[in-house]
Amino acid sequence: MEEKARQLVARLAATPDSAVRDLPFVHRALTVPLLSAASAALRLTLLLSRLRPRRALPVPVVSVGNLTWGGNGKTPMVDFLARSFHRLGMSPLILTRGYAGGDEPKMLRLRLSDTSAKIGVGANRAAVASSMLRKYGYIHHSKTFYAEKKPSSTSKLESGIIGVAILDDGMQHWSLLRDVEIVMVNGLAPWGNTHFIPRGPMREPLSALGRADIVVIHNADLATEVQLKAITSTIEDNAATCSVFYSRLAPSHIFEVKQPLRKLPLNVLNDKIVLCVSAIGCPNAFIHTVREMGPLKIDRIDFSDHHFFNTHDLEIIQETVRNLMDQHGKDAIVLITEKDYDRDPEALTTLDAKVWVLSSSLQIMPHKEQGEDEFMRKVKEIITITGHAKSHVVDWTQVDYGVVRF
Repeated sequence: MEEKARQLVARLAATPDSAVRDLPFVHRALTVPLLSAASAALRLTLLLSRLRPRRALPVPVVSVGNLTWGGNGKTPMVDFLARSFHRLGMSPLILTRGYAGGDEPKMLRLRLSDTSAKIGVGANRAAVASSMLRKYGYIHHSKTFYAEKKPSSTSKLESGIIGVAILDDGMQHWSLLRDVEIVMVNGLAPWGNTHFIPRGPMREPLSALGRADIVVIHNADLATEVQLKAITSTIEDNAATCSVFYSRLAPSHIFEVKQPLRKLPLNVLNDKIVLCVSAIGCPNAFIHTVREMGPLKIDRIDFSDHHFFNTHDLEIIQETVRNLMDQHGKDAIVLITEKDYDRDPEALTTLDAKVWVLSSSLQIMPHKEQGEDEFMRKVKEIITITGHAKSHVVDWTQVDYGVVRF
């Protein structure tokens, strides 16, 4: 029942005002007015939250957020940034709330286990950051990118000293000041019906794009030129000075849920019957990606974002697999996203079917001479500018964060 309610809210959030009259009477008379009232209350809460004092950290803070709920590529971008900073010789601290069972932290821990990244989980991310900085120490903000002599990257990584903080889902998190504001936009469904949650998908109005230093249009490879131009125009109208990049989720390999260390090539889906099962923010992007791999037939079962598969769900999946096998006279593969797997690795192992996981990584797409190198160069440039300004305001040596490294 709860899952059906979530799916109903998601459908209504995608319904523009012009189409409300086509909804069933009970939705028009009860659900839409209730959701609209809740949206107004949320907007007031958001305005009041901005009045709270904000805290600065002694390391650069890069915020990754969005204006709408789910499917914007925030977690893949956090993964991308963490790896990029690691390669630059800076140990990143990821600060995440761990929403709805903590599937994002689980995924990030697994994906970043071969890096120096550390992950702090908790709603009070300022407190979590303070604890982690005291535990591991940190590289003084003024020494990060613009010191005359850069610190030894190897020694800093080996000792685990934190050099930068990445604020996951940070745009509406007001307790921490940030050096860089990265806003992710879903190229397939950028603003929905423009209403606030729960009547629509918006967390803030479009004017909030004015706070962005960088806007990344995600799933840009799946959007049309017309869609991309419309999104870019909206960004320019609300944030004329920010940089705009395109990104995509590039599949790398497939693995079986019972053998996660055994990598399979993407072409194993060729001529296969595939049932795509997902509980993510933008399942359409998942379907688009799988379609490009050449399966014979694709069916789908979509659940709400962050949903945990239960016994009833597994029965539905199993029945759908049987029906597909009966229709086509061959085995069907259940394919899930890496995020769904990491949420509960054991959930789908009881199915009487092959269950495979699609592993993907975010890529910055070359666009108008802007690629991955240019993206990180822009991030470092903004940190340098904001860091100089902050260093004249705050005496970081007086902040009790534990061990300071110069």
